[in-house]
Amino acid sequence: MENSRHIVLRAEGIGKTYAKGTSLETQALKPSNLEIEEGVFYAIIGRSGSGKSTLLHILGGLDRPTEGKLFIENEDVFELKDKELAKLRRRRIGFVFQAYNLLSEHTAEENILMPIHLDGREVDTEYYNRVIEALSITNKLKNYPDELSGGEQQRVAIARALVSRPAILLADEPTGNLDPSTGDEVLRLLKSISHAFNQTVILVTHDMEIAAMADRIIKLNEGRIEDVKDNPTK
Repeated sequence: MENSRHIVLRAEGIGKTYAKGTSLETQALKPSNLEIEEGVFYAIIGRSGSGKSTLLHILGGLDRPTEGKLFIENEDVFELKDKELAKLRRRRIGFVFQAYNLLSEHTAEENILMPIHLDGREVDTEYYNRVIEALSITNKLKNYPDELSGGEQQRVAIARALVSRPAILLADEPTGNLDPSTGDEVLRLLKSISHAFNQTVILVTHDMEIAAMADRIIKLNEGRIEDVKDNPTK
């Protein structure tokens, strides 16, 4: 792995404690440091309850840490006011979840382009076409979600996450609702897109076979980032 890659995300001592200062206090994420490099496919692994989703939600600005700082492209994320933070999430972070979260009354294309339209921006047609071609959904754009298979719906969700050219694409168990064959296909697409578009991807999984597809692995153990290393299978 190259050592000269641009750092797109930096976490300094981020931690999360729920019900802090009470007898029910739970430290979901112990103070941790992390640097995420541009164009690298990361997998966050760890046992159930190890803090994987908590970490991902903090990295995506969906949950505020109780301590520490997070910088995305050198912007101090949690110093932003709520409106500014929402704008940063919309423009700089893409999200792909287990549930596709597509709006049933809108076509695939309308779902994909909705973040751009809600933000009042112009569509970069050349980039948009590259994304939908890479995801092989060019002939599905006029279909509604209930006319698409699970794999096709997840491809649409990935296109929606990519269309804003985010600094980081976060994926939380994105194949959880897919059969193994379709899930494998979606993962291979995510990886190829990461490399083709120099797109940083951070994926949470409990499945070591899925993690084996990543370039770099972030291992959590009991709420602490225990290790970050290049995938030994690469």
